[in-house]
Amino acid sequence: MIGLDLDHIALAVPSLSEAIALHESLTGGSGTEPETLTDQGVRVAFVGAIELLEPLHPDTPVGRFLSRRGAGFHHIAYRAPDLARELARLTAAGYEAIDRTPRPGARGHLVAFLHPRTTGGILIELVERR
Repeated sequence: MIGLDLDHIALAVPSLSEAIALHESLTGGSGTEPETLTDQGVRVAFVGAIELLEPLHPDTPVGRFLSRRGAGFHHIAYRAPDLARELARLTAAGYEAIDRTPRPGARGHLVAFLHPRTTGGILIELVERR
């Protein structure tokens, strides 16, 4: 079995600017410039290995997540050097893919998600860094 390294954890937040300021204060690091991912309905920024997700509208996946659960942990991401191969391996092992093929994600990377109903209730993202 191939071991996947942790890439980042993601937090759903109602205010990207407030969350960036908080995590910069806590870590001493600097946040990245916010990036809008229109097709995913979010604005994102990173402070170190923390991805901050702010919904563009209440009726987006992250917007609905915030209204149901409030701010907090959204998903964990693992680095996959060959995302298509990892996705095939994991689906063959019985994990349900939300994304059947890799798609564009933040910072120009390729991403794919595994459904929480087959991963112990946790949304898992696989990231191929570009």
